[in-house]
Amino acid sequence: MLLQAVAASHQPAQPHDILLRAPPKRFGRRRIFLDGASSIGRCNRWKRSLGIDDYSPSSESGDRDDDLDEAVRNNLPSITRRRVLASLAVCVSLRPSRYLSALALGDPSVTIEDVSPTVYPSGPLFPSEERIAKLFEKNTYSVVNIFDVTLRPQLNVTGVVEVPEGNGSGIVWDGEGHIVTNYHVVGNALSRSPSIGQVVARVNILTSEGVQKDFEGKLVGADRAKDLAVLKVEAPSDILKPINLVEPSDLKVGQQCLAIGNPFGFDHTLTVGVISGLNREIFSQTGVTIGGGIQTDAAINPGNSGGPLLDSKGKMIGINTAIFTQTGTSAGVGFAIPSSTVLRIVPQLIQFGKVVRAGLNVEIASDLIANQLNVRNGALVLQVPGSSLAAKAGLLPTSRGFAGNIVLGDVIVAIDGKPVRSKAGLTRVLDDYGVGDKILARIQRGGETLELPLILEETSS
Repeated sequence: MLLQAVAASHQPAQPHDILLRAPPKRFGRRRIFLDGASSIGRCNRWKRSLGIDDYSPSSESGDRDDDLDEAVRNNLPSITRRRVLASLAVCVSLRPSRYLSALALGDPSVTIEDVSPTVYPSGPLFPSEERIAKLFEKNTYSVVNIFDVTLRPQLNVTGVVEVPEGNGSGIVWDGEGHIVTNYHVVGNALSRSPSIGQVVARVNILTSEGVQKDFEGKLVGADRAKDLAVLKVEAPSDILKPINLVEPSDLKVGQQCLAIGNPFGFDHTLTVGVISGLNREIFSQTGVTIGGGIQTDAAINPGNSGGPLLDSKGKMIGINTAIFTQTGTSAGVGFAIPSSTVLRIVPQLIQFGKVVRAGLNVEIASDLIANQLNVRNGALVLQVPGSSLAAKAGLLPTSRGFAGNIVLGDVIVAIDGKPVRSKAGLTRVLDDYGVGDKILARIQRGGETLELPLILEETSS
């Protein structure tokens, strides 16, 4: 009632009214803010109850506002923070913004189409993409997943148990069930000298229905020097899809290539790159050096070993075997054994279980010994068996003189005009020859250079 009287009469308050009133309370800034915020929602209702018109620029309206401010300041009841927050929540719910309607569940004004982006059709692949996809679909069934296993005796149980040792890739060689992979993929099992026909791996073959079928991989033959091994599986011929090979005689640096394998166990993975180098020396995981390697920047990781490296027509040009890395993963430099080497080694492994390798049947000095004896170029002959064809042809070994000094033997510097700079170089050159082939060796004997005809014979693999 007092608030109505003061606001409606426009008369100044009498002195006795001021004396009867309680002294105004002092509010802090936080209390003033909270009280002011709580009073916003009530202003319109108080104005209507007090009969105060809306704002007008006239002086009379200004006086009314001053009276209203004094009445609110002296008569506003205290309010808690919880009531302030509740008032704000009610205000927001009664007067929602135009953005809140999109968040309201069941709002009939918002449809799925309103909040969904425009979806465009994917369209056909580019010709280059379509070609690569078709090459992968055609060749992926020729790639298998190989798990190296070791047979160990079970405790208190008769028989043996298979213990997985590692995994890699392989290719289907023919319809007979022969599988070609790297020696080091099944190296743990081969290190225990298994016999021919013994199970050394598990082989997973992908069928056309997309199902992985598991088979025992039995040893057929292995060649550590070329990091190749052949297994055999007893699989139906309808799921065996032999790989297509090509002689990589005209490879060019920069041409496209594709690698398929099972890196880190992710079966049938495709990576694409280019041939970045040719005739590289591959330092394989078996500890041997393989010549004529293909270098590629297609990502090759652990598990890719034994898988095919394809050209842009889908023909196999090599078998992935190694990577150059300091982290154990692909660093953009991978290597593959050329298919020309594979074509020469694998048939021998299938037929004989080993490689029948042609050579001179003599002992050649290692690079370390040759350097110690001051031989910087060529292959130094250390020993020549007396029954060998090389001995009959007149090849001389290294020996000791009467005073105990070392007399160097013949140093082979070329074979049929192909330069030989080390022991590994001689092995690479002789890889192109067969048993019984005749060669012309250029040798250095003392201060002389001679040419000596030789006949190659079988050497131990």
